[in-house]
Amino acid sequence: MTKELWINLPVENISRSKEFFESIGFELPNSPGNTDSSAVIKVGTKGITIMLFQEEIFKGITRNGLTDTNTGTEVMFSFDLGSREEVNELAKKVKDAGGNVFAQPADVQGWMYGFAFSDLDGHRWNGLYMDKS
Repeated sequence: MTKELWINLPVENISRSKEFFESIGFELPNSPGNTDSSAVIKVGTKGITIMLFQEEIFKGITRNGLTDTNTGTEVMFSFDLGSREEVNELAKKVKDAGGNVFAQPADVQGWMYGFAFSDLDGHRWNGLYMDKS
């Protein structure tokens, strides 16, 4: 039975990507997966693992080419935040860290408040506060 899920992403520069994700508040635990060509990132209270791999390593693992994130989207990662203020704070951190906020913080469908951004390698993310009341 499946116990955990790891999401693997290609990045152009491991060091730069580590700095970006750490500066926006994602956890980079001390782990054997942290090398000169890969990095481990934990997201959320459940600790979803995202593995970053230098592009050439990623291509070797997947035995496939890479999506051009300038012209297409391979996936969007969505995660929840604790308040509207956290959404606004994270949007600012993303901008300050060099990410691209392509959808500014705003109300969504009347019960969510969120924003969307792309990281340094064009992977798309969506931070949401959900008011279920």
